Amino acid sequence: MKKVLIVVLLSVVVHGLAQNKYGLKTTSLIEYKASINVNPEKKLVDLEKFIPGVVLDIRYATTNNFTKEKIYNLAKAYARKPVAEALKRAQNEFSKQGLGIKIFDAYRPYKATVRFYEVYKDTTYVASPYRGSRHNRGCAIDMTIFDLKTGKELKMPTEYDSFRKEAWPSTPVSDPEIKKNRDLIIGVMKKYGFKVNSSEWWHFDFIGWQKYEVLDIDFEDLAP
Repeated sequence: MKKVLIVVLLSVVVHGLAQNKYGLKTTSLIEYKASINVNPEKKLVDLEKFIPGVVLDIRYATTNNFTKEKIYNLAKAYARKPVAEALKRAQNEFSKQGLGIKIFDAYRPYKATVRFYEVYKDTTYVASPYRGSRHNRGCAIDMTIFDLKTGKELKMPTEYDSFRKEAWPSTPVSDPEIKKNRDLIIGVMKKYGFKVNSSEWWHFDFIGWQKYEVLDIDFEDLAP
């Protein structure tokens, strides 16, 4: 029994010491499983199963994204348990207004962040691989809202993943409908513990993300 324990501990240490070319420590699948045994709040939750009615449009599982590459093998959306619970409460409020949440991306393996940076090095719009992103911690949601009756997305300042200044939440909007929609999504998400990203109206960080580690676990290893 002692030998088995030593082997497991050595494995964790080796994984813990392993660093990528950017020098950032990432958490492996073994470490992640150990962490949720200690603290179940750190579990990555399948949002499609957890939030009734949520719609997925996982762009990075297709070539319809700024890289023009298929980054993910599975079209899945995960988030840490408290993030998922807060998002579910936001969905409940949106639904009272006849609206639903559409998710473009949520938890993102660190290796994807590295690829984004290699394709587009402007860290105004992509996370630095030297620090990792809130997505890598399972604490960020890329999303929009849509009309439950028609299925159509509400008009927003730009399309998803726009690298234009019009995508910044602080940029003035002349169209009153677009302004109303942007204010609505930001206001509801703020109410449930999220903060909009300064350069992306669709990106919401969960307040308290600092408590969670940067993960580099593929969706295939999370799926049951």
